[in-house]
Amino acid sequence: MAEPGRARGRVGTLPAGPRPGVAAAGGRALPVPLPGRLGDLVHAAGARIAGWAAEEVAPGRLFPWLPVGVAAGVILYFAAETEPAPWAAAAAVAGALGLVIATRRRGAVFAAIGLAAVAAGFCTATLRGRLVDAPVLRQPAFGAKLAGFVEKREEREKSDRIVLRVLSYEAPRGGAVVAGARPERVRVAVRKGTAPPVGAHVALTARLSPPLAPLRPGGYDFSRDLYFHGIGASGFALGAVRPQPAPVAPDPGLRAAAAIDDFREAIDERIRAALPGDAGAIASALITGKRDAISTPVNEAMYVSSLAHVLSISGYHMAVVAGVVFVVLRAGLALVPGLALRRPVKKWAAGAALAAAAFYLVLSGAEVATQRAFVMTAIVLAGVMLDRRALTQRTLAVAALAVMLLTPEAVVHPSFQMSFAATLALVAVYERGLPWFAARPRSALAARLALWGAREIVALVIASLVAGVATTIFAAYHFHRLAPYGVLANLAAMPVVSGFVMPLGLLALALLPFGFDGPLWRLMGTGIDWMTAVAQWVAALPGAVGRVPAFGVDALLVATAGLIVLALLRTPLRWSGAGLLVIAALLAGAAEKPDVLIAPGGEAVAVRGADGRLTVLRTGSLAFAARDWLAGDGDARPADASEVAAGFACDPAGCVARLADGTAVAVARSAESFADDCARAALIVALRDPPAGCRATVIDRAMLKETGAVALRRTGDGFAVTRARAPGTDRPWSPASPAASRPAAPAAGPSGRPAPAPDATPAIEDIDPD
Repeated sequence: MAEPGRARGRVGTLPAGPRPGVAAAGGRALPVPLPGRLGDLVHAAGARIAGWAAEEVAPGRLFPWLPVGVAAGVILYFAAETEPAPWAAAAAVAGALGLVIATRRRGAVFAAIGLAAVAAGFCTATLRGRLVDAPVLRQPAFGAKLAGFVEKREEREKSDRIVLRVLSYEAPRGGAVVAGARPERVRVAVRKGTAPPVGAHVALTARLSPPLAPLRPGGYDFSRDLYFHGIGASGFALGAVRPQPAPVAPDPGLRAAAAIDDFREAIDERIRAALPGDAGAIASALITGKRDAISTPVNEAMYVSSLAHVLSISGYHMAVVAGVVFVVLRAGLALVPGLALRRPVKKWAAGAALAAAAFYLVLSGAEVATQRAFVMTAIVLAGVMLDRRALTQRTLAVAALAVMLLTPEAVVHPSFQMSFAATLALVAVYERGLPWFAARPRSALAARLALWGAREIVALVIASLVAGVATTIFAAYHFHRLAPYGVLANLAAMPVVSGFVMPLGLLALALLPFGFDGPLWRLMGTGIDWMTAVAQWVAALPGAVGRVPAFGVDALLVATAGLIVLALLRTPLRWSGAGLLVIAALLAGAAEKPDVLIAPGGEAVAVRGADGRLTVLRTGSLAFAARDWLAGDGDARPADASEVAAGFACDPAGCVARLADGTAVAVARSAESFADDCARAALIVALRDPPAGCRATVIDRAMLKETGAVALRRTGDGFAVTRARAPGTDRPWSPASPAASRPAAPAAGPSGRPAPAPDATPAIEDIDPD
């Protein structure tokens, strides 16, 4: 029988030695101020936690944490106020690797490896930023003359859009081009039906603006997104888009893009000829990735019902395509006994599925999200061909590392965050949470239920719940809304999409060259009609839109850490992640709403009135700000509703609105308004230079050029100001305000009269300000 106090081989029992609660010093025992029983409990808990921690760092357990460290380094890169020097980032990697070598035989090696992963992510993002090096337009250009190759075109519901690789740029008359700020690519909206084909060389006159900066502090940075796509300005065409002979031959990449776009366009036309309306637009979105022709009501219903993931080609579509090809080919080869018994038909099927996924990647336009989905699918299929488990945390970690190596900027994009969060949660649940799911039925009833598809139904419900919960925080942060009935919509629609719509689409695509595709597209449309009906029914349910006010990035980071801890840890230590999620929820709930919001250029101003809701005044053409602010406020009112602007009282000199405490906020449109505003208002948004000595807080356009969008909160007699741009910020996509430059002399216009072409100027209300 073991002696009292001796270890008995169980986890958490006490080791031999001094009794807990007593510390030895100088050969004698010194009592520790803990009661004996409490000291025993504390010591046992410490031993238990130490055992769990040792289990978590066992060999092979830390690899899934590497992409977490790399992602942290990428986030640090985007948090910097000025662009890091590549040599400094490379030196950090070298130093971290040296630390790993120095500590390789010590316990600190784990921390050193984590530090090296962070440094590698920071360096990768830094090098990626330097490789992109896309000049950004610094100031609006009203009537810039452009010529170049069309690299991309998109069909929208009300207008079309093209991306132009600029070969020549002529500044508008009286305008100036800041040195190094002539964009190499621009994105231009044109009248619907007038977009030229990819690969065409065209000339046009356009109204261009710098890429859209965040519309509120903490808001999404569209300019950063466009920068990493190589786009330095956006706007809309004025007049005709004129085809011209190319001064140089297009490069092979552009010719390949033109051929692929022609192929996609031909398939799109074939689908929509057989299947008109939203059903055809959705079918084309599933096959070719062209999803912008879907009408706004259907698009909105898909988002509200949490079925919008069907419209954007991602991991689900890649999995369905690869899975259908794999299952069909493997089943067909298994019918030939000579092959099935002597040849690795499973590996052959995986290879064919990989080829089909690669074809689907090219056909769908190879967007960044689709590239990410292909990488993950390719790794899973490669695991099948190498006799490895298809989907584990290791394969997911490899996929994440591959994506971050190619496009580190994806880390701050919602599609990356939501797709990997959902996949990580699903893998964790199916690896550790549902061991019974793969077990054989132990009773006749269980076997009968499995035969009837009960397992598949349960799997779909669990997958919808897990994926929905895992992506909740990201949907709330980026889109300010939740889908309470998402599980219901996915349960009703996804079996039809997976088992009927997508297989029919693939079969129709295979039969298209033979001319037998039409009936299949129409049959596919019946399944799409069902999905659309489910989306609209769910969207019409009471409380279908769960609106969430905007909150800070601190809550998002804490929630992400909680999800990672829950998914990656295997011992009971993982439940500390639930505590992090609770903290994140408290941080999100404690976020304070601003009393005043001002757009980056002063084009829109919002004031919170006595009713607690925002009233928005547009002083320029930026209609998108009202939509973004209302969504971030958790306000369901449409941005164009008359009541949204009803809180402002306006005259030719300016406008005035009042805060909840009666304080006046003035928007000064003319110099004459300052006399009254400086005397009566506490805050003035000045579209002109204010006079000296104005006692009110004044925010003018010169200040907004430095701060970007501004949020103000009333504090006593003053305002607490939050800026979208920190002082001294100078990033490639958000450069510091340039010094005044001498206007460039207007260049001579082209000689000769251009060939007649239809007017491509879109209506202002048809332009997506994104």
